[in-house]
Amino acid sequence: MKQQGLYGAVPLAHHFLRGRLAAGDLVVDATCGNGQDTLLLAELVGSDGQVWAFDLQAEALARTGERLAAAGLQQRVQLIQSGHERLAEFITAPLQAVVFNLGYLPAGDKAVVTVAATTIAALAQAANLLRSGGFILIAVYTGHDEGAEWQAVQQWAAGLHPHSYNVWQMRQLNRGETAPFLVVVERSG
Repeated sequence: MKQQGLYGAVPLAHHFLRGRLAAGDLVVDATCGNGQDTLLLAELVGSDGQVWAFDLQAEALARTGERLAAAGLQQRVQLIQSGHERLAEFITAPLQAVVFNLGYLPAGDKAVVTVAATTIAALAQAANLLRSGGFILIAVYTGHDEGAEWQAVQQWAAGLHPHSYNVWQMRQLNRGETAPFLVVVERSG
């Protein structure tokens, strides 16, 4: 397999997922968008794993469903038209990973964006559902009108107990201040 460059938050997240997920894992794509993360998650968890993919927009779920069907992986994924802040209503099993891409649907309505209140609620639920060694990946985009969402995410992540969670912020130093970056939250206890 050709090595993908680490030119942004999403490729870095995918690199991390490839190294940490295994067949049979239970995972969530909290913002499925165009389905790129969902597809990778479905490939990585194998036929014994399960992916739950959330999005408010029917358009996003349709695009994701088409991508999964083209790859023959739709049976591994449950598409859920709901906000990610309702994650714990649909899932009770211990999770290995939860993936967030904050912001808006690429090539979609830029007025529909993730917002601090629902994102923080979803992150708190995701952290509680993680099994030991499980992790949350958050691709943060600060270059749009809801870019202040990062401040709430940063405050939430900084408040996680250091004996229970490891929290990392990964940013490209040779890119501008509004370039997307990745936050990793790992449950250690």
